[in-house]
Amino acid sequence: MSEDADDTPQSLFEAPPIGEQERMIEAILFASAEPVTIRDLNARLPHGSDAAEALVHLRKRYEGRGVTLMRVGDAWVMRTAPDLGFLMQRETVETRKLSRAAIETLAIIAYHQPVTRAEIEEIRGVSVSRGTVDQLLDMEWIRFGRRKMTPGRPVTFVVTQTFLSHFGLESARDLPGLKELRAAGLLDNRLPPPSMPGRDTDDDEGDAGMEPDEDQPELFEE
Repeated sequence: MSEDADDTPQSLFEAPPIGEQERMIEAILFASAEPVTIRDLNARLPHGSDAAEALVHLRKRYEGRGVTLMRVGDAWVMRTAPDLGFLMQRETVETRKLSRAAIETLAIIAYHQPVTRAEIEEIRGVSVSRGTVDQLLDMEWIRFGRRKMTPGRPVTFVVTQTFLSHFGLESARDLPGLKELRAAGLLDNRLPPPSMPGRDTDDDEGDAGMEPDEDQPELFEE
């Protein structure tokens, strides 16, 4: 026997057709979150199978498709085609978690719009970082409203149609009240009740905060 001969033990069983081996490997890689080595593939395939040869054929079949077969070190994995990666970016942005500061800032804007940064800080009792506001702007959940007719003419913030659509709201008046927020665990005692207007069966004055600001009669007016 030649020194270059394959030292893989010969099987007494006939191997499945190469096309069937491709299907088996395809199923394994599709279900695997991590890359799988040829050794592991051979261990899972029926006796006599040749994972390396099957991978060559399988890789050719996936050329030019939306999903491609990629080699990572000595292992193989199925991944989205590199040129289609941009399609996954929006999903990544939408599913990221908001910080506590961002949640509180967003809630204050939703319930007090149009509201300035200084007013947000007065309600929260702490300063609002630029990163927090930028994150909400990038997500298109808030936008700049009209400037207030006060010294310095500070810019205001309002929620967007994207925000309303994400939460299934027809308008800002459909936002949950204090009772619902507390029940959902989205409001704690750090924010005093007057700072979070909304309908509460124990406080009829909560509706006052839902009225639009006189400086901006239309919620989404530029």
